[in-house]
Amino acid sequence: MATLGDARRLVVKIGSALLVDKAKGTLRRHWLESLAEDVARIKTRGTDVILVSSGSIALGRGVLGLPQTVLPLEQSQAAAAVGQIRLARAYEEVLDPHGLTTAQVLVTLEDSTDRRRYLNSRATLETLIGFGVIPIVNENDTVATDEIRYGDNDRLAAQVAATVGADQLVLLSDVDGFYSANPHVDPTAEFFPVLDVITPEIEAMAGDAGSGLSKGGMKTKLMAAKTATASGCAMAITEGSRLNPLKALEDGARATWFTPQLDPHAARKRWILAMKPHGALTIDDGAVRALERGTSLLPPGIVNVAGSFGRGDPVTIKDVKGRELGMGLTRYTASEAQAIKGHNSAEIEEILGYPGRAVVIHRDDMAI
Repeated sequence: MATLGDARRLVVKIGSALLVDKAKGTLRRHWLESLAEDVARIKTRGTDVILVSSGSIALGRGVLGLPQTVLPLEQSQAAAAVGQIRLARAYEEVLDPHGLTTAQVLVTLEDSTDRRRYLNSRATLETLIGFGVIPIVNENDTVATDEIRYGDNDRLAAQVAATVGADQLVLLSDVDGFYSANPHVDPTAEFFPVLDVITPEIEAMAGDAGSGLSKGGMKTKLMAAKTATASGCAMAITEGSRLNPLKALEDGARATWFTPQLDPHAARKRWILAMKPHGALTIDDGAVRALERGTSLLPPGIVNVAGSFGRGDPVTIKDVKGRELGMGLTRYTASEAQAIKGHNSAEIEEILGYPGRAVVIHRDDMAI
C-alpha cells in the first residue's frame, strides 16, 4: 500500500466544502493555513506538490450574496470571476510565509482532450514545478460551458496527475474513504482500506454527491481513481476537514488507497505507443545515440520529415536505415519541422519568425 511519505510528485485535491464555510460563504482561513504547513513540510523533503482547488464559485457566491442553490450558468461564471481572485490571493498569503511561490493555472476539459493544448499545459506545469513553484489548478469556471467542462475537480485532479506523471493523488473529502454504502446513512457499511481493482460491484456501491457545495460524489471519485491508477498513480480518499489533513494521513488517519496498475513512466509510454502516427521523423546516428541515453530530440538530429501532422500529434521516429525506433508527440507541425531540421535550436526564431521550443520531441513525450 502506498504511503504519503513515499511520494515523489503529489497532487492534492481540495473541495469547496473544505475551503468555504457554507453558512457564511467565507474562507476557512485557519484550515487553509494548516494545509499550507503540510505542503511546506512535504516540499522540504523534495516532493513536488500540485494543488487542485475548488472554491472560486463558493467564495464568489458569498461575496455577491447569491443563494445556496443551483445557479444559472451566467451567475456561476460571475461568481467564479469574483471568487477566483480571492482564492488565488488566499493561497499566496498562506504559502508565502513558508517561502513558497504560487501560480494560478486555469484549465478546461478541452485543454486535455486537444493534444496541442495538452502539451502546452504539461510544459507549463513542468516548468513551474522545475522552478519550485506550487501550481494551484482549478477549472476555468469563468469561461467553461457544459460542453468543455470537467464538471468536478475529482476528475480534473486525476487528469492533472496523469498529465504531470504524479505517483500519488490525494482527494481530501468529507468522508474518510470508500464504503460499500453511505456511512452517514448506513452504519453497517463496509470500509475498504485498499482497492486493487475497481470492479463493477465496487462501482455499484458508489453513491451520489453528498455536499451542498461540492459537485463530486463517490461515483466521480471512482472515475478519478480509474484515470489515476491507469496512469500509474496511487490515489487516496481521506477525510479532509480536520486541521493538517495531510499530516493526519501520514500519521495513519483512515483512508482508502487505490493501487496503480503501472508506474507513471511506463503508463505514459504505453499510452504514446498505442497512438496512430500522423507522420515520421528520420534522425541521424548521433541523434539515435542521444535518444538511447534518454535525451530529447533536437532539430539538428533530424534529417527527414514525412507526413502531415500538427503540434501534439504522434509521429514515428526512424533511423537513416528506416528502422522504427519508437513514437513521440511532436511540438512542431510538419512544415515547421521541415524548416528547422538540421538547424541548431538557437536558429529557430530566425527561421520561423517566432520563438519556438528548443526540442522537437521532449523525452517525456517519447516512447523508444
